[in-house]
Amino acid sequence: MELRGKLALVTGGSDGIGREIALQLQGIGAEVIVSGRSADKLNAMAALGFGTIAGDLSTPAGIDAVVGGVAGKPLALLVNNAGVGSAYELDDPAALDSAAHCIRTNLDAPIALCTRLLPVLRAQREAAIVNVTSGLAIAPRAGGPIYCATKAALRSYTQAIRHQLKDSNVRVIEALPPVVETSMTAGRAGKKMRAHDCAAEIVHGIRTGKKEVNVGMVKMLQLVHSISPALARRIMIRY
Repeated sequence: MELRGKLALVTGGSDGIGREIALQLQGIGAEVIVSGRSADKLNAMAALGFGTIAGDLSTPAGIDAVVGGVAGKPLALLVNNAGVGSAYELDDPAALDSAAHCIRTNLDAPIALCTRLLPVLRAQREAAIVNVTSGLAIAPRAGGPIYCATKAALRSYTQAIRHQLKDSNVRVIEALPPVVETSMTAGRAGKKMRAHDCAAEIVHGIRTGKKEVNVGMVKMLQLVHSISPALARRIMIRY
């Protein structure tokens, strides 16, 4: 996909992977609008020449704000990147609020944005939807069952709508990052990929027409899963 001169929307684009995607899209000549929740971070992005939309995608009002923020604009690239984790323990009923927030942000919001923004994407000569899932969509880890479930569901949704749109001008791309150095993973030990490097692989995948972008170590996980799904699950469940 030729990105120079195209208008892109990156949700969760004021921090982490989303911010790096936005910066790299801008660097190759795209016009980029980012959405986010932090006024300070959005102001910083505005100072760099980005359009900004404030909105919490876990709420209907936040989704309305994002849809309204691109109304009437020639949107050609939708990057559903915004996501949150969930502190969920099965024996803690209080964790259901965190679980619901995670489901609304990670799954309900991308579905709503794909649905509501599809008409404007269809109106462009060339367009794409990028849904950012996770290597954990392939095989879950016990420490994050709700997060893993949302990403697995978004993976399934992405594959299904890709088939629905196969004869249209709208390509559907799934990006599957590994553990990346972001504010969401700040408390986790172990090796993490730089957000810049993760974004570079995703943007390259968009430009070169890939349907699925396996980032970093997810390439190895996909290989293991193709040989033995059970082995991939055994490896990842304790990750």
